[in-house]
Amino acid sequence: MVSYKELGLVNTVEMFKKAVAGGYAIPAFNFNNMEQMQAIIQACAETKSPVILQVSSGARKYANQTILRYMAEGAVQYAKELGWEHPQICLHLDHGDTFELCKSCVDMGFSSVMIDASSLPFEENIKLTKQVVEYAHKYDVTVEAELGVLAGVEDEVSAEESHYTKPEEVIEFATRSGCDSLAISIGTSHGAYKFKPEQCKVDPATGRLVPPPLAFDVLHEIEKKLPGFPIVLHGSSSVPQDEVDTINKYGGALKAAVGIPEEQLREAAKSAVCKINIDSDSRLAMTAAIRKVFAEKPAEFDPRKYLGPARDSMKKLYMHKIINVLGSAGKAE
Repeated sequence: MVSYKELGLVNTVEMFKKAVAGGYAIPAFNFNNMEQMQAIIQACAETKSPVILQVSSGARKYANQTILRYMAEGAVQYAKELGWEHPQICLHLDHGDTFELCKSCVDMGFSSVMIDASSLPFEENIKLTKQVVEYAHKYDVTVEAELGVLAGVEDEVSAEESHYTKPEEVIEFATRSGCDSLAISIGTSHGAYKFKPEQCKVDPATGRLVPPPLAFDVLHEIEKKLPGFPIVLHGSSSVPQDEVDTINKYGGALKAAVGIPEEQLREAAKSAVCKINIDSDSRLAMTAAIRKVFAEKPAEFDPRKYLGPARDSMKKLYMHKIINVLGSAGKAE
């Protein structure tokens, strides 16, 4: 058993309390490798932003849970090297789907876990979430749950259709499950293809797809039911079109990729939404930078020469999100 406190990590209790009161959101950035982790920590150290390092089940299999745990411990020390005296870094399991997986992460030093039983019937969702909560809380590990279903595909999470969270269910769910935060469905979606073309309008000036607006009426109704309770938005990448264009310019084939407009995320961050998940955007930034190097320097084979620019590109993206979208800069001085 490894305690996250020994690794210098924190859970989400104080993070979320301050975010809800301050009208901003904590960035929850997924990572799979060293370059992503470095870019996240560099951006957060420079902006003094609290951060949630997210590990999906797929990332855990790809990178190995032990390595990821040591990377998180290294992230804390790296942040201090960069001059961030008191880093606020949480290591979080994203979309855990079984009690066993959540327990394993708690035992390995994660400071927060998500149990996603949203595909199960309401009572079964509560039962499984409560089981995870009871175990995690013994070790002061926070638990995120999900009510409602997001469409889209990301890693091993897949759903054909979204189902908005029902505001009338949230009080009972939060009370009976004991979860510390609640991921809701209001129209965000996983992956780089968040909406089908027929769901979107076409901007006559640019010819780009414009997605349907988020269901802020559902969010505001949930806020009324659970005042001050930490709300989470998954599937909140904006799918920057400049990155998509770069990928396609250098041989990619991302057609009709569209994300959540940043102005809508800014509005959400000012509400009870205190954690916003971003994964696809960093994948796009990384891929665009690598494709550009490969196209312009076809003889290059040193990984540092293409992963370095990819890291720089992701750092730029993360800093933009922290400063201009989430409002979390300077909240972890």
